[in-house]
Formats: sequence, structure tokens, C-alpha cells
Amino acid sequence: QVQLVESGGGLVQAGGSLSVSCAASGGTFSSYAMGWFRQGPGKEREFVAAISRSGGSTYYADSVKGRFTISRDNAKKMVYLQMNNLKPEDTAVYYCAACFTYYIGRYPTDVNEYHYWGQGTQVTVSS
Repeated sequence: QVQLVESGGGLVQAGGSLSVSCAASGGTFSSYAMGWFRQGPGKEREFVAAISRSGGSTYYADSVKGRFTISRDNAKKMVYLQMNNLKPEDTAVYYCAACFTYYIGRYPTDVNEYHYWGQGTQVTVSS
């Protein structure tokens, strides 16, 4: 079992930056590909970014490519999402998720591929 706890959400003006973090406990962190998803008001949960077990491969949704950066620190059991040039449409609850995988280079993008989820952290971007 892996427990995930997000932190770092908040309120920011459009064009600003914010970083959210996810702390993992339990399990072997380096055995999990990690992802960030978000769910806006009245919307379905959507993929934002994913990173492979080693951190060597990353993948982003088109809507955040070039603005967001996912990273991880396996020694600290942490995954991060740096968000720059934020837009009002980025407003959502951001969730951290873990996918157990034997494949080092895998970075899942489907919500159904993830086994464990955090409770989420609110990010609000004002116009």
C-alpha cells in the first residue's frame, strides 16, 4: 500500500507560478510511475503529467505542455509539479497518483492505470 499526500495548492493570479508536491509513504517508491491529474468544477478528472519510475521519461497533456514540469526525488519519496504561466482554466483540484509497474520507462496517462491516489489539493487561478 502506498499513501500519497499532496501539498502546496493555493490562490494565484493568472500568469503566476505555483508548485505542488506529493509525499509518498509505504511501498517502494521507485517501483511506481507517478502522475498528476486534475478535476475542475463540473468536469471529469483529466491527465496533466506523468513521470517514469526513474524520472527519465515524462509526458504532458497538450494543455500544459511548455508551462508545467513534473519531477521526482526517489530518495525523498516525493513528486513535484511546477506550474508556470498559470491560466484561469488551470483552476482545479490536483491529484497525485501512483501506478505500480515493472517497466522502468512507462508513464501512464489513463486514470484507470493508477492504483493509488492522494486526497487532492486545490489550485485556484484568478483572472
